This record gives sequence, structure tokens and C-alpha cells, in this order.
Amino acid sequence: MKENENKNGFLFEAINYKILLIGLVVIALGFILMSGGGSEDPNVFKEHELFSFRRIRLAPTVVLAGFGVVIFSIFKTQSPKLKK
Repeated sequence: MKENENKNGFLFEAINYKILLIGLVVIALGFILMSGGGSEDPNVFKEHELFSFRRIRLAPTVVLAGFGVVIFSIFKTQSPKLKK
């Protein structure tokens, strides 16, 4: 068997899956922050709710950070010194 071949059959190590899960939770949090802002009455437009800092700046930044964490989890490799 090759030295760098993964013996347990998984593509990534356990730490990669943990980081991936954290990234997915951050992405979900960003979409939750983006939701809402609807109005009960279609004739009323609440600009301050729809175009708030949370929905326009914070939520997309959180989603992009989550995608960055997911990409990091895919590219992360364990140091050769730490491998058993």
C-alpha cells in the first residue's frame, strides 16, 4: 500500500469534515440573517427593514466567509510530521 493512501476509505481526514460542517453552519447562519423583511400589507413598503445593514452588508459577508471556510476545509492537508 502506498504511504499517502488513506486507510479508512474516506476522501478527507476527520478534521476536514469538522471544518466543512462549521462552514456549512456559517453559510446557513448567513441565509437566516438575510431572511425576513416582508410586509403584511402589499401597499406598505418598509425600506428601513428591507435595506437594513444586516441584510445588505452583514448577511452576504457571513455567507462568503462560510464559503471561504468550506474551501479551506477542502484544500487543508495534514502536515506530514503529524501523520501516523
